[in-house]
Amino acid sequence: MAEAGAGFLEQLKSCIVWSWTYLWTLWFFVMLFLVYILRVPLKINDNLTTVSMFLNTLTPKFYVALTGTSSLISGLILIFEWWYFRKYGTSFIEQVSVSHLRPLLGGVDNNSPNNSSTSNGDSDSNRQSVSECKVWRNPLNLFRGAEYNRYTWVTGREPLTYYDMNLSAQDHQTFFTCDTDHLRPADAIMQKAWRERNPQARISAAHEALELNECATAYILLAEEEATTIVEAEKLFKQALKAGEGCYRRSQQLQHHGSQYEAQHRRDTNVLVYIKRRLAMCARKLGRTREAVKMMRDLMKEFPLLSMFNIHENLLEALLELQAYADVQAVLAKYDDISLPKSATICYTAALLKARAVSDKFSPEAASRRGLSTAEMNAVEAIHRAVEFNPHVPKYLLEMKSLILPPEHILKRGDSEAIAYAFFHLQHWKRVEGALNLLHCTWEGTFRMIPYPLEKGHLFYPYPICTETADRELLPSMLALLTHQFPELMGVFAKAVSSFPLQQMKTVLGGKY
Repeated sequence: MAEAGAGFLEQLKSCIVWSWTYLWTLWFFVMLFLVYILRVPLKINDNLTTVSMFLNTLTPKFYVALTGTSSLISGLILIFEWWYFRKYGTSFIEQVSVSHLRPLLGGVDNNSPNNSSTSNGDSDSNRQSVSECKVWRNPLNLFRGAEYNRYTWVTGREPLTYYDMNLSAQDHQTFFTCDTDHLRPADAIMQKAWRERNPQARISAAHEALELNECATAYILLAEEEATTIVEAEKLFKQALKAGEGCYRRSQQLQHHGSQYEAQHRRDTNVLVYIKRRLAMCARKLGRTREAVKMMRDLMKEFPLLSMFNIHENLLEALLELQAYADVQAVLAKYDDISLPKSATICYTAALLKARAVSDKFSPEAASRRGLSTAEMNAVEAIHRAVEFNPHVPKYLLEMKSLILPPEHILKRGDSEAIAYAFFHLQHWKRVEGALNLLHCTWEGTFRMIPYPLEKGHLFYPYPICTETADRELLPSMLALLTHQFPELMGVFAKAVSSFPLQQMKTVLGGKY
């Protein structure tokens, strides 16, 4: 019955589209006919004669002035585009066309579901659905050796899926290799190492590369996968920084000598940014939060065009740990822009700051009697906005679902992003008195505002159906099963995770940071 109804709707839609095309054609011919009939009352011939005389009287000075004016306006637009690109790392005109004009013209969002599969058993259709949803690198991803492997040693379970690790391998090949690596023996070895599936083979290749030369990418691999503590990882990253800075300076001087040198400089830039970011994350995990904030700010100033790495999300989390809410608001004012892509970190941090202003005195009973004040209404609207973007987050923040280790990649608006956000930010919500209570009282109201979020959205695009399939690929099957169906089995682990993520690795997984 449902299929028959869907088929009828598709036929009706095709008929409307077909008839609309002919209506436009009919309208065009009707307008031509009216112009022909009314050519005498409208004095069209006289007007055409006047226009022709006007064009004939124009001197070359007019055309020079017109050309100069248009060039001036084009130059101003170009200067504005350059400034906007330097500040935000993207084109303003392109963002406006993608965010506003394309939906009005009937464009399709890449994240919207297209031809989604109705059969859960069809793996090819599932893979197609996964490709429709853009997967992002988790800005706060943990360390393989010091954190993910430690969990495996204690529990005997793998916290990462093969699909997730395969995406990381692709990232490493994109960021850490280039076409000229075969000219340098150490880089040639590392180019093969990043493609190697066996972790021990990758580590052995990194040691082999270091025997030939001080290779920054070899130190990166050892810091990520061989180091068993954050302290060891930080030492290796400092060695990587020394080698990476030397390569960066050399390639910077040669980048304009050809496309190969330019590609090498781009690779060296990616390596240097990655090392500095991970060093800042090491400092954050070791409790040196102010030092981490300074390193992140310096990195964002030094490489302002690399905003696609989402370093500002690391900065927001560190500033929340310092309770520097004014600085958090300043960062949000720059990155919570209508033309920039959103994330759970952006939306829920904005909601937390709004909630912080009223949550300590908020009472549902008092609000129902007297109504919401302006500040309370702003907080509730911010929470509704965040929940519309990612509806999975509140259940993790309110501990209605148990947390697991976040994956290395996340799907925006999906369960994987909710886990990654709550894993690091739950402690910040708990620190603000009454914030979780306000969230508990108001978050479900979002679905009353948007009764059918799969078909339409209020502030964002409709929620994409393909996120469920993509999250199934990113999240471990056993852990996802425990998370969704048997939260009591994860109780011991959840207590440590849900309170303080940094302490969690010490108390549950053991070891010294």
